[in-house]
Order: sequence, then C-alpha cells, then structure tokens
Amino acid sequence: MITHQDTFHNQQRNYTCDKCEEKFEFRSHLSRHQILVHKSRNDFACDQCEKKFVKKSSLFTHQKLVHKKQEDLLKHQRSVHEGRKDYACDKCEKKFRIKSHLRRHQMGIVHQNMKDYVCDKCEEKFRSKSDLLKHQRSVHEGRKDYVCNLCEKKFGERGTLIRHKKIVHEGSKDYACDKCQKKFGKKSDLLKHQRTVHEGCKDHACDKIVHEGHRDFACDKCERKFGLKEHLLRHQETIHKGHKYFACDKCEYKFGTKFDLLKHRRTVHEGHKDFACKNCEKKFGDSSSLIRHKKTVHEGRKDFACDKCEKKFGQKCNLLRHQKTVHDLNRD
Repeated sequence: MITHQDTFHNQQRNYTCDKCEEKFEFRSHLSRHQILVHKSRNDFACDQCEKKFVKKSSLFTHQKLVHKKQEDLLKHQRSVHEGRKDYACDKCEKKFRIKSHLRRHQMGIVHQNMKDYVCDKCEEKFRSKSDLLKHQRSVHEGRKDYVCNLCEKKFGERGTLIRHKKIVHEGSKDYACDKCQKKFGKKSDLLKHQRTVHEGCKDHACDKIVHEGHRDFACDKCERKFGLKEHLLRHQETIHKGHKYFACDKCEYKFGTKFDLLKHRRTVHEGHKDFACKNCEKKFGDSSSLIRHKKTVHEGRKDFACDKCEKKFGQKCNLLRHQKTVHDLNRD
C-alpha cells in the first residue's frame, strides 16, 4: 500500500539507469529499458525474412503490414493474371481461384442444389446474388463491359474474357481426354467429345433441317435463310457487322469463325486437299467445295437464276459477278 502510494500518487522514481539519467518507478521497467536501449537485443525474428524485432508486438505488426500485403498480391497475380485455380473441391472436379469461393461451393450451395436468388425479369434461379446480378447485367441489360485488348470482342463477364484469351489467343487446351490424346479448350467440349465419340451417345435427334431443307431463320438484312438460329446470328455478326476476330498469322486474311481460319490455314498455307471427287481425280480442301463441284460439274445443276434475265449459274458468286458487270453496264 505504501509502495503504491509512493510510486503512483507521489510520483517517486527510485530506479535510475547507470548508462543514462532516465529514472523509473519500477525495477522491471528499468531492466526492460536497459535491455531494449543499451543492449540492442532483438529476440523476435521474422520467419519470412531476416528482420528482427525487440518486441513481439512489433514483429506481429511487421508481418501483418509487409508479408500479408505481399501474400495478397501474389494471390491476385496467380488467380487473375495467370488464371490459376489452386483450390479444388473434394466432392467434384471443380476448381476455384479463391478459397472463399470453394468454401461457399462446398457449404451446400452447389452440392445441395440451393438456388435462392430468382430473377424478377425471368424465372431463372441462381445459387448466389453475384450470379443473379451477373445474369441481369449480361442478359437483360445487354452489358458487355469486358473488352479483349487483343481483338475487339466484348464479354459480359470477366471470367469469359479470361477464358476467351486463353483458348483463342494463347491456344490453351487444358482438358485432355483420358481415352485418346485429343485436347480441348473447354471442359464442355471434352465432355461432349467423350459422350459422343467414346460412349456412342447421340443426344440430338434429326430435326429434318438437312434432309428436308427446312430454313426457318431468315436474315432481316438480306434474303438468306438458315436452318439453325446460331447460324443466322453468326452470319449477321460476320457478314453484316463485319466482325472478323480470327486473323491469319501467315497472311492478311481475317475470318468470322475459328473454324474458317483453321480451314483456310489447312487448305491455303499447308496445301491439304483431303476431299477427293469419286467421278474425277480432282481434290478439294473442304467438303463444301467438293459438294459444290459435284453439283455444278457432274450433275450440271445451276440453282442460281438471275432475276433480270433468264441466265442461270452453278455458283452464287458467278451470279453476283454477272449482275454487277452485265446489268450495271446495261443501265449505264
């Protein structure tokens, strides 16, 4: 009681440092002062770098400020710029960039098929609010905020942009078939390949588009019709909007689809002609050219008639050239 009164209330400082003139109320405070100031002891070493600290609290502050930020930066670089997905679900094959996304996936959102977020513009349901907002932005608002810096293509989601860059521009094929050596850029393409090629599944019945020539999807900008809606959309994107994102690295040609680019490379630059005519010795680079050759040369078909005269042509390009040169000249 007397010691307490002397030290706190009377402000007595009876312990003086013999190396400097500083005074302390308690012997323990003097000892700590001598160790920290005059002996320069650094007992707390960082296990991630060589730096040492006098106080344990200083070590913790250092690790939190320096190494936590470095760790967060590395995580960001690995997940966003390198596209790494280091966190795998032990219940399915899905992988995630961020540990919290894996936790959310495992805690019943996916495996218990919980879809609590409903779109108010359509009846589609989603597992998370972020997926719902993403859907509303890209589908109902038509927003495409993520632009590829290598081509002008736009995307509604950043993940789709990253996947586009990897598959299209880097040529990544990370999904390999375990039954053959074929590789794919998308997991969905791998699964479709395994189902149709190795398991013999044929999920889509013939809808008579090919055999009966049904073409119910008409272009509103020209007279062309298509059997499938996706073919109409691709036609409008490449022909009328002029979007040709797939450039040949060997010449200046650009194409609307990757398939057309690969066909061009194979036939023009590599000289492949794998489609031979059974009626003559002529060979072609693709099946459509072979079919056109058979129809026009061997069957003598001329399906393209000029609406300004009675002349008919085997190929549309010849009809268009005729109309441009003959009828335009006649009008002049």
